[in-house]
Amino acid sequence: MVPRHWQAAEPSCIAEAQTSQKGIFRPHPTVLREFSGILGNLWESSGIFGNLPGWMLTGEISLKADLEKGEVKAKTEALKKVIIMILNGEKLPGLLMTIIRFVLPLQDHTIKKLLLVFWEIVPKTTPDGKLLQEMILVCDAYRKDLQHPNEFIRGSTLRFLCKLKEAELLEPLMPAIRACLEHRHSYVRRNAVLAIYTIYRNFENLIPDAPELIHDFLVNEKDASCKRNAFMMLIHADQDRALDYLSTCIDQVHTFGDILQLVIVELIYKVCHANPSERARFIRCIYNLLQSSSPAVKYEAAGTLVTLSSAPTAIKAAAQCYIDLIIKESDNNVKLIVLDRLVELKEHPTHERVLQDLVMDILRVLSTPDLEVRKKTLQLALDLVSSRNVEELVIVLKKEVIKTNNVTEHEDTDKYRQLLVRTLHSCSVRFPDMAANVIPVLMEFLSDSNEAAAADVLEFVREAIQRFDNLRPLVIEKMLEVFHAIKTVKIYRGALWILGEYCHTKEDVQSVMTEVRRSLGEIPIVENEIKKEAGEVKPEEEVSAGPTQKLVTEMGTYVTQSALSSSRPTKKDEDRPPLRGFLMDGDFYVAASLATTLTKVALRYVANVQDKRKQNAFVAESMLIMATVLHLGKSSLPKKPITDDDVDRISLCLKVLSECPPLMSDIFNKECRRSLSHMLTVKLEEEKLSQKKESEKRSVTVQADDPISFMQLTAKNDTASKEDQFQLSLLAAMGTTQRKETADPLASKLNKVTQLTGFSDPVYAEAYVHVNQYDIVLDVLVVNQTSDTLQNCTLELATLGDLKLVEKPSPLTLAPHDFANIKANVKVASTENGIIFGNIVYDVSGAASDRNCVVLSDIHIDIMDYIQPAACTDAEFRQMWAEFEWENKVTVNTNITDLNDYLHHILSSTNMKCLTPEKVTCTCTCT
Repeated sequence: MVPRHWQAAEPSCIAEAQTSQKGIFRPHPTVLREFSGILGNLWESSGIFGNLPGWMLTGEISLKADLEKGEVKAKTEALKKVIIMILNGEKLPGLLMTIIRFVLPLQDHTIKKLLLVFWEIVPKTTPDGKLLQEMILVCDAYRKDLQHPNEFIRGSTLRFLCKLKEAELLEPLMPAIRACLEHRHSYVRRNAVLAIYTIYRNFENLIPDAPELIHDFLVNEKDASCKRNAFMMLIHADQDRALDYLSTCIDQVHTFGDILQLVIVELIYKVCHANPSERARFIRCIYNLLQSSSPAVKYEAAGTLVTLSSAPTAIKAAAQCYIDLIIKESDNNVKLIVLDRLVELKEHPTHERVLQDLVMDILRVLSTPDLEVRKKTLQLALDLVSSRNVEELVIVLKKEVIKTNNVTEHEDTDKYRQLLVRTLHSCSVRFPDMAANVIPVLMEFLSDSNEAAAADVLEFVREAIQRFDNLRPLVIEKMLEVFHAIKTVKIYRGALWILGEYCHTKEDVQSVMTEVRRSLGEIPIVENEIKKEAGEVKPEEEVSAGPTQKLVTEMGTYVTQSALSSSRPTKKDEDRPPLRGFLMDGDFYVAASLATTLTKVALRYVANVQDKRKQNAFVAESMLIMATVLHLGKSSLPKKPITDDDVDRISLCLKVLSECPPLMSDIFNKECRRSLSHMLTVKLEEEKLSQKKESEKRSVTVQADDPISFMQLTAKNDTASKEDQFQLSLLAAMGTTQRKETADPLASKLNKVTQLTGFSDPVYAEAYVHVNQYDIVLDVLVVNQTSDTLQNCTLELATLGDLKLVEKPSPLTLAPHDFANIKANVKVASTENGIIFGNIVYDVSGAASDRNCVVLSDIHIDIMDYIQPAACTDAEFRQMWAEFEWENKVTVNTNITDLNDYLHHILSSTNMKCLTPEKVTCTCTCT
């Protein structure tokens, strides 16, 4: 019975569906496609063969019909499907001759592009390794394309020939390949050079005179890309000929194109490392290439010059070249990469002195708006600063600080200002003579609205006034000038502490009291505020409770801050003096600091002034201020009432001033400063210890029994003092770089090997897991343990968690008892553990069974492999803690009884770092 829609077919379809003249049934393509679709639907609906799709049964027949009778568009789509099926491991031997007969003669460019891909992936040999007879016809098509008048077809065919591994196919094409070296178009010529190079490398007997041929071609060639390819071939095939050519044109190297200059730099690098006596011959050429117009050439030439010579002039020229690249390049990533090279130069002990003379040039990089570039530049300049250039460095940094005060539109201006303040702080600590020039500029930033920068300035001022006695009058004078303009309460508290701790003279003490009264306004505060409001607000107001807020104190403990707010409207903060504004906002912690400061200056005033009347007047004024603050805190005027801790502190200060005992005087005026001095001493010791460790790492130690290396007695392979930088760059670009292993590299590698299959499985597999930051490379060893050839052996992987498989490994063929390495790249998307699982599928040569499958064991990716410990300040940690809410309570059962031991166990297990100094943790555990 014929389907209804078949009956509507044209009579020619029915006619061609009859038997051919040889008696073989040959259906028309239209009928065949309809029949294939019906048969495929029957296949899928029957369920006899499981979940196999129907196109696997009828796809080859339908594709063959399209390739034979279809239009160009249909043939293009069919050829694409054939390529995809072959890449997925399907065997389509019946389509090879069809493609040769009906597709290969076509002149369509899209068809020809697809055919090049098809010929690259299609099996060209029989199972016993002999070349298929059909490939002779393909070879003839190659020859015609190599003589085609269209240069694109010629060039693309030459590129394809670089991937052929069958000498029988290449041998008849050699005359045509040679002829392409004389083609008028550069695209054909440069691809002909690549084809000759790969053929000479793989099958030298096919073209034994390739180096001589390419050398003659290079001498007469004018195109830069062709010359580059030819010179690259001579470097790897016949280095002596490459050197001969370079010697003839070494004075014209600066006129060459940048792509050829890069290859010349690579040649000079390799030659000079293999034969150091050649350095004097080519080092002038490298110097000339530092002036190249190409940034890439300048970068590679500078890196090569550093490896070839350690003379100060060479290092200075290379460093100057790096600095020019950083300033002129607009890409921030390029700037960071070149800055890393400067940092590497600085790490060498003999190069640091040379770079110190270039600090001012390095600071020109600060014109870049990117914060990361500025941060790395400031750190590099700080590492290179010395007594010879510190004055110039401070002048530049002061100008940059002033610029940030005038420019506020950039989002990173505040952070940049904070970096500048920290850098000036470090310079002043290391070179005390510079502190007097830095302090006046930085003190103005105490009134800055950016609390982070102002806090850094305050920390610097506190350290400077404690360490440098000669600067105390200057600091006190500047502090009193900017005191009334401070806008943030935290900075106000710190300024109060400094004034109360270091004001000794009678005049300074009275100035402090004047500034306090000026910031507080008219007292008593409660009566004054009620009068100002002119009866708009009743003393007794309903107070509503808002949500509570959980905060982290500087001691690392939690406190709950109540948010009791008055329901009445309040005046604007800018209408009040700063200290009164803080108090009206309910921040009475500053009131406790004020009470302590007033107590200190009052006790010091009593000790310095002999007049009892003046003593009593000053003490009474101090107590009046404390009392009015207490009264304000107990009233309903502030947004938040005073806490019990602040009440106790102010009451204690009132009692101390009323009795003035000698013991309390010593505690207030001596113990606080002694604690600060101890803290700064510990901090300075830690910095010196870290600098000592850093210098020990960089220092070159030579033992008495170290062997002496004589250049004349050293083998050629051992003369290179460093690794091949060009090879390392290539590996880094390919993502195959490997970190240097720890003390025992063999043991560390064995620890990362995971067995994937059993020893009795037909295919044994094990994986070496290499983690490089957020990239994971699986190097899988696959061993064929059978006596059969395994075809289309494919490693199929899948991931669980935030891991992403970058590319699918290509299938391969394994001979009996053969082995191979398969690499798979995995990307880490987030900081959590992940699992990689999968299987190995393969076909047995000559067997008619389905594909075989070996299930692999799971590979567990640990988060600890790509997490590295870091450091930050206490303030930064508290800020991040508040922003990200890192706290997560975990119940732990352990048999470790010592808290310090448990802390070290946690740090080693989680690869973290403790921010608290070790001395403090030891003290805490002991107490």
